[in-house]
Amino acid sequence: MLPSGNRMRRREDFTLAVRRGRRAGRPTVVVHLLHRDDAAPSGTAPLVGFIVARTVGNAVVRNRVRRRLRHLVRPHLDRLPQGSLLVVRANPRAGSARHDEMAADLESALDRVLRPASKGRK
Repeated sequence: MLPSGNRMRRREDFTLAVRRGRRAGRPTVVVHLLHRDDAAPSGTAPLVGFIVARTVGNAVVRNRVRRRLRHLVRPHLDRLPQGSLLVVRANPRAGSARHDEMAADLESALDRVLRPASKGRK
C-alpha cells in the first residue's frame, strides 16, 4: 500500500502534472512526472496519483489495476525528487496485462522520465 503522505488527492495536482510534467508512455502505462523545485517546500514528500479509466475494464478490473500500480510504485518512491508530482495512467491493455509485464513497463517509463533532459528536448 502507498503511504498516506504520498497520495495525490487534489485535482489541481493531477492537472498540473499531466499538463506540465515529463511524459513517458509504454503499452500498459503512461507516466507523467513534474518536478516542483520552486513551489514545494523543502522536505515535501513526492505525491503519486493514479488514473484508471473505464476503458481498462469494469470496476473490479479497474480496482485490481489500481491496487497493482500502488504496489508497484511504492519501491520507487525513494527515486522520486522531493516535492515532485507523479501521475500513473493505466492504458486499456493494463486490464489484461500480467503483473511482471506491468512492472517492467512502469520501471521503464520511470527510468525515462527520471533521466536528465537532453539538449533540445524538454
